[in-house]
Amino acid sequence: MATRLDGRQLAAQIEQRLQAVVAERLARAGRPPGLAVLRVGDDPASGVYVANKEKACTRIGITNLGAHLSADTPAAEVLTTIQRLNADPAVDGILLQLPLPKGLDERPLLAAIDPEKDADGLHTLNLGRLLKGEPGPRSCTPAGVMALLAAAGVELSGKRAVVVGRSILVGQPMALMLQAADATVSIAHSRTADLAQLTRQADVLVVAAGRPRMVGAEHVKPGAVVVDVGIHRLAPDPAAGPEAKARLCGDVRFEEVEPIAQAITPVPGGVGPMTVTLLLVNTVASWCQRCGLDQPLADLLP
Repeated sequence: MATRLDGRQLAAQIEQRLQAVVAERLARAGRPPGLAVLRVGDDPASGVYVANKEKACTRIGITNLGAHLSADTPAAEVLTTIQRLNADPAVDGILLQLPLPKGLDERPLLAAIDPEKDADGLHTLNLGRLLKGEPGPRSCTPAGVMALLAAAGVELSGKRAVVVGRSILVGQPMALMLQAADATVSIAHSRTADLAQLTRQADVLVVAAGRPRMVGAEHVKPGAVVVDVGIHRLAPDPAAGPEAKARLCGDVRFEEVEPIAQAITPVPGGVGPMTVTLLLVNTVASWCQRCGLDQPLADLLP
């Protein structure tokens, strides 16, 4: 049976480390780190995500400096808010919570964020830094995956890695990070012919396809490490009765793959907690840089 890569446990350990970093450097910095999560509209899932991020900030000593704008806010006003946060010396990280309300184009708004305050690591400049191997904020989800693999002692150098999914949010930066760790990387996607033939070659399989339960035992080489980035809410099982609740699942059919894999991330409790934690890492790292302090988090920014 596979080892379960526990994202909750590792996230808690990293949070303790961040607490110590902030406490040890607070007097020298003269102010706490500041994170601004900018939420536009009232998407229920976004509300939960933002609340979780704000609670995590409070736990480690980061000041919440975000804003919540109404769904009918014009793009010019959202842009003005981003520019205000860029100019605010108390803000070390900015995150524009997606999705935005219909009619708002996220691209110019994301591009307007100061790259040095890009807490999500998705600004074009920071993706270019990743490509060139230069330091900078890293995309939170793939950086969280790398931290999970490192904590589990998974050797990547010389290994065959396959990433299923080619989004800028996860798939593309994930492939670059694995490649930087000296893995030989292939990217698969919805138009890949004979997906299972390719994924069965993987020593490390990262699935970020956005399709519930897409990958099963037939896709996995025995002894592989399987990372499931997906999270989906399924309707309650009718057989469980009227009190049944909605179920969460990933892109991987966990019950099929767990018996044959060497290690696997559960859903929930695997990659998800690490995404929030790496947002905090990016913010604290930016704070250290902006306040002229030493950088103690380089190992978490691949």
